Amino acid sequence: MATSNKLSDKAVKAALKAAQQTGVSRKLSDGNGLVLDVRPTGSGWWRWRYWIDGREGMLSMGTYPEVSIADARGRRDDARKQIAAGKDPSEQRKVEKKVSAKKAENARLVLAGLPGIGTFEFVARDWYAKRQGDWAATYSTKIIRRLEAKVFPYIGARPIAEIQPPELLDVLRRCERDGIVETAHRVRDTCSEVFMYAIAEGSVATNPARDLARALSKHTTKHISSVTDPKRFGELLRAIHGYQGTPVVKSALTLAALVFLRPGAELRHARWEEFDLDAATWEVPSERMKRGKDGKANGPDHIVPLSSQAVEVLRELYPLTKDSPLVFQGIRQKDKPISENTLNAALDSLGFTSAEHRAHGFRASARTMLAERLNFPPEVIEAQLAHSVPDALGRAYNRTQFLKQRQSMMQDWGDYLDKLRAGNVIQLKTA
Repeated sequence: MATSNKLSDKAVKAALKAAQQTGVSRKLSDGNGLVLDVRPTGSGWWRWRYWIDGREGMLSMGTYPEVSIADARGRRDDARKQIAAGKDPSEQRKVEKKVSAKKAENARLVLAGLPGIGTFEFVARDWYAKRQGDWAATYSTKIIRRLEAKVFPYIGARPIAEIQPPELLDVLRRCERDGIVETAHRVRDTCSEVFMYAIAEGSVATNPARDLARALSKHTTKHISSVTDPKRFGELLRAIHGYQGTPVVKSALTLAALVFLRPGAELRHARWEEFDLDAATWEVPSERMKRGKDGKANGPDHIVPLSSQAVEVLRELYPLTKDSPLVFQGIRQKDKPISENTLNAALDSLGFTSAEHRAHGFRASARTMLAERLNFPPEVIEAQLAHSVPDALGRAYNRTQFLKQRQSMMQDWGDYLDKLRAGNVIQLKTA
């Protein structure tokens, strides 16, 4: 049996003094693998050599005199117990350091008013930071604002591994009690994504959001109101024709009916440089279309064939806003376009309220009447609406396809609206 506990304080101090005088380091053995590395600086470094599973290891035990001989022996004995239990002391120390560092970082975050490590908010923000690059800016903003308003105040500070379905369900039902059933379902979907991310990261074992959809009230999709009856649509067109507001707003409403683009980034943000009135085309930049981030960055521009009626509207508006890059410049802020609320407010003033028709509703109006009244193929209509819809073979319609057909359709649509505005209810067009 190897001799142990061979060192004494007197012997160690003498060795330290000699090392200082000679400038030469030396090693003092205490037995059972424990060694004090004596340095010329006047201090010593405790090390313990051990074997586990046939492998040699070395473990630091601290420095002398901060760690006394008795303390070093105690640490050695504790490490020997770990080996007896089948644990590598060096690996255990690494784990302890990680735990200690995590606690320190967590304390720092909490002190700074930030979400602590392992909390739902911490994991959710980590998930968001990794995913937001995949989303369009507007969608990304909606996701984080929804979490900040509907989730973080209630379970943000809770350890994510401790959250159970009933606790998350209570958060979702707060949304229901506020009368926003759709938001409750969207929040559940987002939380489910966060928990799936946490599972992949090893933070949790299960997804408590997975089966909660059945516990929520059923959400009924509310479609944007739109006029689809030709006679009533003719009344809408006459009301727009007689609009007494600004020419910019009147032109925007008229063009919305003729080209049926989305009234947000696509229509209201139109710039004169995008138009070729002689060629009767409008190329809406890809980044303004309703697409994913990759589609916005790498997708084709959306080509909009213009009817003679649409060209006439734009030529009449041009002298009024030609000094601005924006076709529909704002009334008070010339460097910004009119707002979507401006168009809806104009419709309200014409007697077409939110219950009957909205600016976005021109798309549904056109889709319905082009199919039911003018018998245009759905793939041509969807291409004009900038929808990516798969065909029978699963291929998505290319928005640049059907250009010739869309040119014909858009002119027929412009002519059809002229007749509706004149009070002529057009019969179904035969195929």
